[in-house]
Amino acid sequence: MMIEGVDIEKRRFLTKTATVVGAVGAGFLAVPFLSSMRPSAKAEAMGAPVEVDIAKLEPGQRVVVLWRGKPVWVVRRTTEALASLAALDNEVADPNSDQSQQPQSSKNEARAIKAEYFVAVGVCTHLGCSPVYRPEVAPADLGVDWKGGFFCPCHGSKFDFAGRVYKGVPAPVNLDIPPHYYISDTRIMIGLDGEKA
Repeated sequence: MMIEGVDIEKRRFLTKTATVVGAVGAGFLAVPFLSSMRPSAKAEAMGAPVEVDIAKLEPGQRVVVLWRGKPVWVVRRTTEALASLAALDNEVADPNSDQSQQPQSSKNEARAIKAEYFVAVGVCTHLGCSPVYRPEVAPADLGVDWKGGFFCPCHGSKFDFAGRVYKGVPAPVNLDIPPHYYISDTRIMIGLDGEKA
C-alpha cells in the first residue's frame, strides 16, 4: 500500500526490524550491567555453608573453621566442662541467653544442639577480637575461680564453656551461635539451620 510516495508496508517492516534490533542491543547492554551487581565468587564462597568433620575431635579439643570471614569454633566439651555450666549461672551476665544471637535449637543451658559439642562464632562481642580457648582450671593468670572457657586478651572479657559472658567485663553479650545442624553423628553443617536446609 502506498500513499503519496510513502510505502506503508516498508515503513512497518523497518519499524519492527528497528524495534527488534534495539531490544536485542538493550539486552546485550543490560547483561554485563546486571551481572556486575552479583557478588563475586569469593564473596559468595565466604557466605556459603561450611561442613565440619568432628569424627576425630577428642573431649577438650577445638577445631576452627572460617565462615563468612569469621572463625567458628567447634569444641568437644568434657563432662567436667558441662558440669561447670550450672555452677556459673550467678557469675555470668546472661545465663539464659535472652539477649544473645543464637538459633532456637541452641536455646538451652549448654547453648548447643548436642550438649557435648559447642559451636560458636569465635569473635568477642566487645570489639571483635578473637578470644583464646582456655580449658585449664584455675590458671595463675586468670585466678582460682576460673573454671575454663574463653578469654579475650584484648580487653579481658571472659566467657564460660557455653560462650556466656561473665559479669563486669567489657563484652556486653554472650558469644554468637551460628545457624547449624548435624548432617550425621560426625558431620556438622555451619551456616544453615536444619529446619531450612
